[in-house]
Amino acid sequence: MEPADLFRNPILIPAFLAWTAAQLSKVPVEWARRRRLDLRLWFSAGGMPSSHAALVSAMATAVGLREGFTSTAFAVSLIVALIVMYDAAGVRRAASIQARLLNQILDEVFAGRPLSEQRVKELIGHTPMEVVVGALLGIAIAWIWWQLAP
Repeated sequence: MEPADLFRNPILIPAFLAWTAAQLSKVPVEWARRRRLDLRLWFSAGGMPSSHAALVSAMATAVGLREGFTSTAFAVSLIVALIVMYDAAGVRRAASIQARLLNQILDEVFAGRPLSEQRVKELIGHTPMEVVVGALLGIAIAWIWWQLAP
């Protein structure tokens, strides 16, 4: 296998296209929602839509379209996708909330007295809506890719 073969893989292509589309759409979505230009969102793990959900839902959809929706490969990819999306909206979301509270405590308790310049990263999880939108984006991109692929 050559490294270039990765760019011809019928599962990886729609998955990474969906991930890229989700990441690139975060900045314009944030601008539309809050009129705030934050280019850091292109490299962030949180925000609307979830690129994690887009990636794994496109992967599962592409596997289903190629191998069949009753195949073992689709079942495994669907389970992995559901775990990733649950984690993005569950565990990682809880970590985001805790980080926000820790930063608030640091701001209030140590106001005027420097303790540390390093803050805890807050945007690491997703709301359920961000995960749903990411998943729908991934499914749509995989489906379109399979309709247009040679």
